[in-house]
Amino acid sequence: MDDNDVIISGCVTSTNYSASIGAEVWVDDICIDNIEHVTQPINFSFKMSNDEGNHELRVIMKHKDFAHSKFDADGNTVSTVSLEVTDIAIDEISLDHIMIEKSTYTHNFNGGGEQVTERFFGTMGCNGTVSLKFTTPVYLFLLDFI
Repeated sequence: MDDNDVIISGCVTSTNYSASIGAEVWVDDICIDNIEHVTQPINFSFKMSNDEGNHELRVIMKHKDFAHSKFDADGNTVSTVSLEVTDIAIDEISLDHIMIEKSTYTHNFNGGGEQVTERFFGTMGCNGTVSLKFTTPVYLFLLDFI
């Protein structure tokens, strides 16, 4: 690894690996993982330049439909399938706090509502995109959160 490189890493897991839920992981315009059916944890790692620039980590949930959820007689959700995004780090420095503070989750309730962008707290329950925008050099980006 070049001295001017950093590694962004993390994990995407499913709450039900038998459900046909897919996931994609992107850094900028580079697809790191594209999984049509998440059957096990997706541990991703991507080496990138630490040269000055603007970047975006995106995790996409896809293929979820209403059959993946169970509802009671009143229409309340009894069970559903979700993806969890955990252990996001840059050069092994945890971004857990930064993910809560800075990431967004854009979705449209699997087609059941208008598109919304919300804060992201670790769990994706609808098809959509989690986005974390960050800058390099990452150590200057991290200083904003100390």
